[in-house]
Amino acid sequence: MTRDYRKEYDDYQGSERQKKRRAARNKARRQLERSGRVSKGDGKEIDHKDFNPENNSSKNIRVVKAKTNRERQPKRS
Repeated sequence: MTRDYRKEYDDYQGSERQKKRRAARNKARRQLERSGRVSKGDGKEIDHKDFNPENNSSKNIRVVKAKTNRERQPKRS
């Protein structure tokens, strides 16, 4: 049996949960762009300390370099 990776990808990207998470990440980015902490093309990303993109409190968001943000992984229990 073979996996249909394209279908798996499409199913995940189109799910309501993923749409909600993506919208929350974009909202956090826009908030920091308005405050002047980040700008388009500056190579920085928004990092959620607790790995929950729906928690956009000011204490949970920080600005990091893209490389640092992508190396960081949540702890597995």
